[in-house]
Amino acid sequence: MARVSVALWTVLTLALQVATETPPVKNNNPNYTEPLQINLNPTLLPLLSKLNTDTTSSASPGVAGPALPPVGPQSPKANDKTGEKQRARREGACPPVGLESLRASDSQLSASSYQRAGLAPHRGRLNIQSGIDDGDEYDGAWCAAVDDGNQWLQFDALRPTLFTGVILQGRNSIWSLNWVESYRVLISNDSAVWTPCMNGSVEAVFDGNRDPETPVLGMFPVGMVGRYIRINPLTWHKNGSVCLRAEFLGCPLSDPDRTVPQPESEDNLDFRHHNYQEMRKLLKAVHEECPNITRIYTIGKSYLGLKLYVMEISDNPGKHELGEPEFRYVAGMHGNEVLGRELVLNLMQYICREYKRNNQRIVRLVKYTRIHLLPSMNPDGYEEAYQKGSELSGWALGRYSYEGIDMNHNFADLNNIMWDEQENAKDKSKVSNHYIPLPEYYTSEDAFCPHATQVAPETRAVISWMQTVPFVLSANLHGGELVVTYPYDCTRNWIPRENTPTADDVFFRWLATVYASSNQAMANPDRRVCHYENFQQHNNIINGADWHTVPGSMNDFSYLHTNCFEVTVELSCDKFPHASELPTEWENNKESLLLYMEQVHRGIKGVVRDKETKGPISDAIIKVRDLDHDIRSATDGDFWRLLNPGEYVVTAWAEGYLPGTRKCHVGTDPRPTVCSFTLTKTPQQLALEARMKGVKTPKDLQLRRRDAQVRKLRVTTKLLNQRRQKQQRLHPVQKNQ
Repeated sequence: MARVSVALWTVLTLALQVATETPPVKNNNPNYTEPLQINLNPTLLPLLSKLNTDTTSSASPGVAGPALPPVGPQSPKANDKTGEKQRARREGACPPVGLESLRASDSQLSASSYQRAGLAPHRGRLNIQSGIDDGDEYDGAWCAAVDDGNQWLQFDALRPTLFTGVILQGRNSIWSLNWVESYRVLISNDSAVWTPCMNGSVEAVFDGNRDPETPVLGMFPVGMVGRYIRINPLTWHKNGSVCLRAEFLGCPLSDPDRTVPQPESEDNLDFRHHNYQEMRKLLKAVHEECPNITRIYTIGKSYLGLKLYVMEISDNPGKHELGEPEFRYVAGMHGNEVLGRELVLNLMQYICREYKRNNQRIVRLVKYTRIHLLPSMNPDGYEEAYQKGSELSGWALGRYSYEGIDMNHNFADLNNIMWDEQENAKDKSKVSNHYIPLPEYYTSEDAFCPHATQVAPETRAVISWMQTVPFVLSANLHGGELVVTYPYDCTRNWIPRENTPTADDVFFRWLATVYASSNQAMANPDRRVCHYENFQQHNNIINGADWHTVPGSMNDFSYLHTNCFEVTVELSCDKFPHASELPTEWENNKESLLLYMEQVHRGIKGVVRDKETKGPISDAIIKVRDLDHDIRSATDGDFWRLLNPGEYVVTAWAEGYLPGTRKCHVGTDPRPTVCSFTLTKTPQQLALEARMKGVKTPKDLQLRRRDAQVRKLRVTTKLLNQRRQKQQRLHPVQKNQ
């Protein structure tokens, strides 16, 4: 902290020396006082940029600039010259004060007036979202009670702060159009006497918004120091009202009378935003640091040809070990929800270094678990959001794939296939509750997903990955809220929202609770609502369908098509936190990330073998009495069934074998109970093999259908990728990596 303060005051002192050389501008306003103005001229920007870099790398909250412009693949939009100029201007800017991330409390915001409680000043936060209905207590902006030029939104920084800019947004609403088109900014040290931001000899007037959602950055001609800052709207949308959402850019100055908690982490990790090329460098660096426990591989490519990289961490990388469960974290399904990407990158660094330090918790995790980390499922979307930066990408830019696909709705909707079969079946017990095959429409070259246009190449790659690795447990990392959701994500009968539990609802609630209760931000009883949903009343967990229905989610698909249990973690109110906030976010999530991975060892595990040959039996069905969801054994005959503590009656069965049943006890310790099976072939199968030597035990019909659809999906994916590559050679969008 001392190093930052000294460096910052050095910059301020130099700036003041430059400022005193300029004759003061006379102002006849009786309430006007000379401000402390910091001319951010070219001679000072390198110093401030250097300070930004030092502060970010040391995980200090002082002056931290936005991420550097990315190097590597860029969409045509990203090459816009205006965007490059904006990024250059932001190099000397201070970080956000925390309206969007909720670091700033509601009490720090005030206003001249407001229409009602739902449009009060505490709702004037950048990117805050409203509910469907206008008029409740969770509306989408601050709106003044009177539409005139005397209205203002005020922020109290609680200490002297160097303010360098404002980011403005209109009101979030599906029913009305409200935004501010021009405004001025005022600074004060006592909230009584106010100084306007000046542009030379005249008051600076800043351009505001032209639509409700696009954030607009207003950089001050000179930095200004004060405790309070106000936005004073001058003009607004002609058919609307004075409404806005905002973020202020400010560097807190040292105050000997006030101690501010520092967002630091003791872990010396690479706390910054990584574009595609920088992410590749980090993956390589981690592998070079820990070559014996890591492996980098790819599962496919995005539409623009960016590889979907996975980091594997295991004591025997590259190989599935008998009885060792497979775990995965998937981040970046929505490209603009970037915190998961950075947490996954931090996690691989942390595991590598702690393993080398002989941290026994990490050593056990690596020794007994095969971990797969996919930091970016939607790299095309991320690059688009990254170009704008953490505060200017808005709420949706980069969310979708390059083709405009929401991958959270892009997996095959197996829920309704299963439910329809159950409704039409005379004997519901014969309807499959697991390993449900892909529907025919989903596997063609021009596959069309009813809920989300065509099937994205990224989605196809992940499905193929699921087929290759026998995953047991997973989490899908998102952003924009603070809650953990669990399946099902899709409601029956297309109801907008309704609790729709799986057969494993109790265990899913446990998984969600493990992450939420150990997450420092979620578990904080004093935290405020992110947008309009109060998830604290549900202990920060909720059934996905009870929040909003999502047909074709990865969670539901994973549960119904594979053996893998998966939840969604909404990591932060802010989808794209500033780099200066990443150390705090890591500390918020570190224990949760580790503890959740350890849950892969709960329940039972075992191997299904042939009694005569002692060989493994793959694809054997593992059925737990009173739980209407089965799993299958993997290629080596091993299986893992996640269960809460208790006594269970478990049956194993495979085509051509007599079923075997046994009781299995699951204890409270996070260690699996070994519950293996040895199956005897049926008399019919023995007779068949006697007549036809060398005949293989046939697979059951459902498994044959599933395997056939998966093979077809892979073939059509290959053809589709070839066609796409040919199109891009003829009409290049960008240089592929």
